Amino acid sequence: MISIIVDTNILIAELLRQRGRELIQNPDLTIYATERVMDETQYELRRRVAIIVNQGRYSEATGQNVLESARHLIETKIMLVSEDTYTHLEAEARDRIPRDPDDWPTVAAALALPAAIWTQDCYFIGCGCPTWTTETLLLHLRRQQL
Repeated sequence: MISIIVDTNILIAELLRQRGRELIQNPDLTIYATERVMDETQYELRRRVAIIVNQGRYSEATGQNVLESARHLIETKIMLVSEDTYTHLEAEARDRIPRDPDDWPTVAAALALPAAIWTQDCYFIGCGCPTWTTETLLLHLRRQQL
């Protein structure tokens, strides 16, 4: 079992992809997110799906289906980490991610749980927490199934 705290950009990107929605459902993953990540994800998903529909890459119905699928996964597969779990680690987390201090809650939650961080954001590299990219996570999970 792998416990990961998900970064906003990864969560949004993977919820928009069939591959990502399947990955989020993997029973070997326990996925956590902070309240900030959940709020940003809900907002950005609606915004990005609207753009994709306006560009004609999704029909209205497909856009709605993607949003419904994403909401369902958020509600059933992503565990919310409450602020009281990690706020006491804010100073340490800010010190660990000085190039993007707005992401301190993700680092603090990873420290508190403990969990690795699922991200493509290079700012998390060197923060002292293990990190997974989508590609390495997929590869690892495939190897586990062999």
